[in-house]
Amino acid sequence: MADHKSAKKRARQDLKRRARNRHVRGSLKTAIKDARAAISGEDGDAAEKAARNAESVIRRAASKGVLSKKQASRRVSRLARAAASSSSSS
Repeated sequence: MADHKSAKKRARQDLKRRARNRHVRGSLKTAIKDARAAISGEDGDAAEKAARNAESVIRRAASKGVLSKKQASRRVSRLARAAASSSSSS
């Protein structure tokens, strides 16, 4: 365990950051999973709405540093492409 004051503070901060990152990552995974489920479904409007919601969550995670900016852009691009192809095929 940490021995001096600054190390104890760093340990406390790490716990808080870890909890916050886990929460953001969990909501990110849920949003992407919901979007993929909506895209594979029949309703094109629901797929579009779910993809927009997932994009918002992905961008927010990137701004908080949970994802890198490039990884966020790549995930948004792939989701948008999947949503567009599902709405055009319906």
